[in-house]
Amino acid sequence: MIQEVPLNIIGTLYQKLGESTIRQLVDRFYDIMDSDPVAHDIRVLHPKSLDSSRDKLFSFLIGRFGGPPLYMEKYGHPMLRARHAPFPIGDRERDQWLMCMDRAIAEVIIDRNLAEPMQAFFKTVADAMRNKPAG
Repeated sequence: MIQEVPLNIIGTLYQKLGESTIRQLVDRFYDIMDSDPVAHDIRVLHPKSLDSSRDKLFSFLIGRFGGPPLYMEKYGHPMLRARHAPFPIGDRERDQWLMCMDRAIAEVIIDRNLAEPMQAFFKTVADAMRNKPAG
């Protein structure tokens, strides 16, 4: 189970940010992952085209941030750990994923009162996705 982080903020981000900002965040995140060589190890775990990944993350975040359950309607329950189990995710991959997301948040989310809980939420989720030993 993923630890909940400031639900009072995370659960209302949809209303505070709107779909267009969440879309911008997701697009910027994947643009960084696709272009920054520092994100190589996490990028190679994704398909060549990131279109499906963009859609899935956007749909997930819309629902998780308090909007309609788009992900559930399209793909079923997120089951994040199970869906990520086939991919070797260790500290390096987690850190690269977080680097991309932290940069996207810094560039897209102006309000630090929203950005900081988002970063804490994503760190908790990224930590939970690790499935290979440290080293």
